[in-house]
Amino acid sequence: MAGTTVPTTEQILVPETLLKKRKAQEKTAEERKAAQVEKKKAAKAKREVIFKRAEKYVKEYRDAEREQIRLARLAKKDGDFYVPAQSKVVFVVRIKGINKIAPKPRKVLQLLRLLQINNGVFVKLTKATSEMLQIVQPYITYGDVNLKSVRELVYKRGYGKINKQRIPLSDNALIEANLGSFGIISIEDLIHEIYTVGPNFKQASNFMWPFKLSNPNGGWKSRKFLHFIEGGDCGYRGDAINALIRQMN
Repeated sequence: MAGTTVPTTEQILVPETLLKKRKAQEKTAEERKAAQVEKKKAAKAKREVIFKRAEKYVKEYRDAEREQIRLARLAKKDGDFYVPAQSKVVFVVRIKGINKIAPKPRKVLQLLRLLQINNGVFVKLTKATSEMLQIVQPYITYGDVNLKSVRELVYKRGYGKINKQRIPLSDNALIEANLGSFGIISIEDLIHEIYTVGPNFKQASNFMWPFKLSNPNGGWKSRKFLHFIEGGDCGYRGDAINALIRQMN
């Protein structure tokens, strides 16, 4: 009886459909690998752009601060007082609920997106917005916000309005997807646009969901609805808004 031989892998015929399937799988795997490499390259390039922009912003903030100090010293040297330029942006917090509010102030609060007590928004100061703030002054407190407060609010309580939903700003990709067409691709771009009141402030501010703040540590003052300068809490409070933000954030 003749000895039997085992065929090698080259001698075994593979069905054509299986060969096609293998080739398709190999091609898909190669394409996926190439796409991952491209994605990594793009992400690296984007990180570098974001980092360079952040460095530029830090330099810009530092130069502005030094210029303020220089002007103050110069005024003091000449025996004058240095009065800083009026802030272009204010942070507005609603401190009164919905009871006993007249229709006109109620409508203004809706336009400012202050729908609930302890809601806060950034508002660009113009003639129109200044008049609106005057109308609702008994129901709000507001003041000139500094860079530290803007940064803390956006990082800690920043939510974006994406598809009419309140989404936490946990990734720069979310910001780029919604504001990339305005040149805002990272959270630092968003902070810079709001703080410096850039050309796309309206889009950046509307993208941010109104901030939901807590009651301040230690509570409100006993005569809450008196004006701030009368010992209450409502109305314009200048730089003191930053201390209130720390208490409420």
